[in-house]
Amino acid sequence: MNKDFIVSIEIDNEGQLHLITSKFTFPMIYRTATEVHWNPKKHSLYSPAPRDWTYKMWFDHILNVAENECNCKLERTENTKWVNIPDELKEEIQKTK
Repeated sequence: MNKDFIVSIEIDNEGQLHLITSKFTFPMIYRTATEVHWNPKKHSLYSPAPRDWTYKMWFDHILNVAENECNCKLERTENTKWVNIPDELKEEIQKTK
């Protein structure tokens, strides 16, 4: 199992949740048909803007897809940046291992 660190967790102007990775890329992740996509310019895995799911559900889903479909465990660090993330969502995510 590969391991990569989450450099930044962001919500962009379109409401998409981005997990910016430090080294691995996931250009073929769209093939998993999980609604998780790769943005090569931002170097991020991202979700669509939430409809039925919360941002926390999307965060967990992105981690699961990366681990189960791409054999890469993504981990937050004390240096992970938080961009446009509401405090309560940040707290929810920080409770996740």
